[in-house]
Amino acid sequence: MKQDVLSLIEQNYPTLSPSARTIANYLQQHPLAIVSQTSAEIAEHTQTSKATVSRFFRQLGFESQQDAKQAQLQLRQQGVPVLTQGQSIDQTAEELKNLSLTFEGLRTELLDEISAQLANASRVTLIGFRNSYPVALHFRQQLQQIRTSVRLLPQPGQTLGEDLHDILDDEVIVLFGFRRRTRIFKKIVEALEGRNTILVTDPTGQVYNQQVSKVLVCHLGNDNPFYSYAAPMSLVSMLCNRVYSYIGENAQYRTQSISNLYDDLDEMEL
Repeated sequence: MKQDVLSLIEQNYPTLSPSARTIANYLQQHPLAIVSQTSAEIAEHTQTSKATVSRFFRQLGFESQQDAKQAQLQLRQQGVPVLTQGQSIDQTAEELKNLSLTFEGLRTELLDEISAQLANASRVTLIGFRNSYPVALHFRQQLQQIRTSVRLLPQPGQTLGEDLHDILDDEVIVLFGFRRRTRIFKKIVEALEGRNTILVTDPTGQVYNQQVSKVLVCHLGNDNPFYSYAAPMSLVSMLCNRVYSYIGENAQYRTQSISNLYDDLDEMEL
């Protein structure tokens, strides 16, 4: 993986010529120019020449300014938070687009099947790393209010081998894997082959389609430096509501009992 252009500028800055430092200063102040401007435009803004700009990018290790641009865009595709769009992004429109793309791609019969399995399984195991962990944690918090035997992995500071070994025959595993996934993710997928594993991922995670039981794809957006997890959180909310409906009165009794415990322990504000 090639490094971020800005990181390479910082590393090579001491060895740059005065004109190259002018270009470096400009790009550090206007990082979007790396992907939005041509060599001629960068030269014009820095009062240098196209040849100087080309030499600058070669000194950083790229074949050309276009090569640097493609490397920067590729980093974003791999999940690295780099700026590739201007500051005028309509965040509301971006979130609505992610939600629409996600829910339009989900089949009702698949959601019904998954919800029924989550409601009836002897145990539900939720697994997530890095940015996937908070989504898995929220799912666990919601599910545990309406059914028993919901666990979250990995536990802090613990290995996974023991827990994966103890997967039950009728257990449902929900594996969250949003980019950038850890190296162990692939091995976990392999270890769970043959189990009832539901993968919740972004479009890049579809490479594991043949190794899991079901796949739910969430769109995270690509225009901002950081991905949005509004769609995965909304999917979790929808699944929990569906599971609640499947469980019915027992879910209602459980939530009421838990609420009574909140009162007894004085855990919640009124």
